[in-house]
Amino acid sequence: MASTEDLKASKLFDLKDRGGSGIGLMAAQALAANGAKVYICGRTREKLENAAQTHGSEAPGQIIPIPADISSKVGISALVDEIQRREDCVCLLVNNAGISSTSGPVSEARSAEDMRASLFDAGDSKPDEWESVYRTNVASVFFTTAAFLPLLQRSTEKHKGWSAGVINITSVSGLIKTAQHHFAYNASKAAAEHLTRMLAAEVAAAGLKVRVNSVAPGVFPSEMTAKEESDDRQKSALPGGKMEGKVPAQRPGRDEDMAQAVLFAAANQYLNGQRVVVDGGFTLSAGM
Repeated sequence: MASTEDLKASKLFDLKDRGGSGIGLMAAQALAANGAKVYICGRTREKLENAAQTHGSEAPGQIIPIPADISSKVGISALVDEIQRREDCVCLLVNNAGISSTSGPVSEARSAEDMRASLFDAGDSKPDEWESVYRTNVASVFFTTAAFLPLLQRSTEKHKGWSAGVINITSVSGLIKTAQHHFAYNASKAAAEHLTRMLAAEVAAAGLKVRVNSVAPGVFPSEMTAKEESDDRQKSALPGGKMEGKVPAQRPGRDEDMAQAVLFAAANQYLNGQRVVVDGGFTLSAGM
């Protein structure tokens, strides 16, 4: 039985000496702020190094940049090999890579002919785009998780009372009933959600003590949602008024909101195969 002291937030979310890979900057900051050694991975070395230098010095943990391309098995294998050269295990993997798809005026269609024109005939509605979106938003999650399983299992064996975790950053776009003008993206996020459940079930059935969960964010500031480059601190901004009337919270998500969700999914040892929706009530308004 836990003592009252053991239930303090400082202990419940203490990730000191824990490592990770993957990751959006909000998640990386949350983990490093609570003592984790965090490897941030992506294609653009300059952005990675800027994020690490800007935010890593503020944290008791570490933020370490590693350029990587997880769009192919070759790139994923290279990343695993690099991490394995540096660490004997990985305590947490955050799959955060994601791209959007071209928007189309579906909701304005008022006839079968209009819908065909927007969904099939439009020049920007291409099978190649669907393949690209699924490759990044779904396939990379599957292959990256599979490749890191041995390192994740070693963490469970090394740290008594700890089960390693995988957090897939999905989206409420994969939960709601409408396409929001981008079928490919929303379908890929729905697939990522179901993939999370399947991975959790199969990993457990194999006897591995590796938890697999998802965090489904609503609208948070990012280069994708702000539709512009981030600032010199690798941060994006969304006007608060943009969400009025669309989200019960009447604002976009904040760094603190994402941090609390990620820390919960990372630290809770009894959470497996589940989804943490952090959306300010967006799904209440949009409908699932």
